[in-house]
Amino acid sequence: MKKLLTICFCIFLMNGYSQDVQFQNRRGRLILGTQKARTASLGLGDIDNDGDIDVVVANGRHWPGQNRVFFNSGKGVYTVSQPLHLQRETSYATELADFDKDGDLDIAVGNDQAPNTILWNDGKGNFSFGGNFGQLYAPTRNLTVADINQDGAMDILITNRGRANEICLNDGTGNFTKNLEFGTKDDSTIDVEVADMDGDKDLDLILANRDGGQNYIYLNDGQMDFSTKIPFGTGTDETRSVAIADMNADGFPDIITANIGEPNYLYLNDGQLDFSQQIQFDTSQNRSYSLATADLDLDGSIDIIIGNVRAGNAVFFNKNKGKEWTTMLLSDNKFSTYDILAKDVNGDGRPDILEANSDEWNYYYFNLKKGQ
Repeated sequence: MKKLLTICFCIFLMNGYSQDVQFQNRRGRLILGTQKARTASLGLGDIDNDGDIDVVVANGRHWPGQNRVFFNSGKGVYTVSQPLHLQRETSYATELADFDKDGDLDIAVGNDQAPNTILWNDGKGNFSFGGNFGQLYAPTRNLTVADINQDGAMDILITNRGRANEICLNDGTGNFTKNLEFGTKDDSTIDVEVADMDGDKDLDLILANRDGGQNYIYLNDGQMDFSTKIPFGTGTDETRSVAIADMNADGFPDIITANIGEPNYLYLNDGQLDFSQQIQFDTSQNRSYSLATADLDLDGSIDIIIGNVRAGNAVFFNKNKGKEWTTMLLSDNKFSTYDILAKDVNGDGRPDILEANSDEWNYYYFNLKKGQ
């Protein structure tokens, strides 16, 4: 067995360090509406087919809330909003995809102890009920959309905390009548990512488990059998979110985790599915609930954004292929950020940052070149 190799690099605060990027919120004016709801996640995509990125907000968590759509003016300003649909739900997640192959983005809504729903888009951003998917009453915490069986139709993966997770297979028309379980009933899964981790051209599953459970990669045998699993992490982590990206530019997908009350780690893939080489890029031990990856400073390397609860959210800039990191505090707000995303919403070619804050305003930040 290979000896566990832990690499811990110092993180330099941005004061005194030259970084060609700044994040601007225009003194708090870049917010999605003025209602403080129990927001759990955001979904991003061009839902009205006008060429810019709109936002769907999932509200409620354990309590029925009103999900909303915010339409982009074209410059990253969201001055028009409407309810996603009339029903109020205990929503934890919204994911966008063209489930019925009609050329527009539909929406899957994941709810806690309430039926998960599909909403059909009329092509202009108006939505109608399209049916349910998955177990009708489950502790759903997240949704991931991917063509997991590679048949050309977008499927939905459901993470259920403390219950078996589900893969809902799309029949090609947006009906999800065939369900498979993944993981075990002992998994307390909050997040799952989909990626080809072993280079065999099919899609594997990477799970983030809470409640001191082991995090796993479940390998796809090409026939949708995920019985082979590879552990990563300490085995007792409180992992709330996971992301996949090639952080050291060696051609292999690496794993990034956001943990609760412990450091956040990068696990490097050696090409043989050994993830014992780990980098502690965030030593703060905050309650990290969410993460996103993007090349924020446009230097060709992938950076990390961490969303925290009761602590400021932070950006970690990747230097020297993951061996060195610098950090920038996104703001000094100590909100409960359940989801954080990176997407170019104002059309300037630079990834911006959006926050889903529970019981607070949902802020977003323009990514600007320093001095702009």
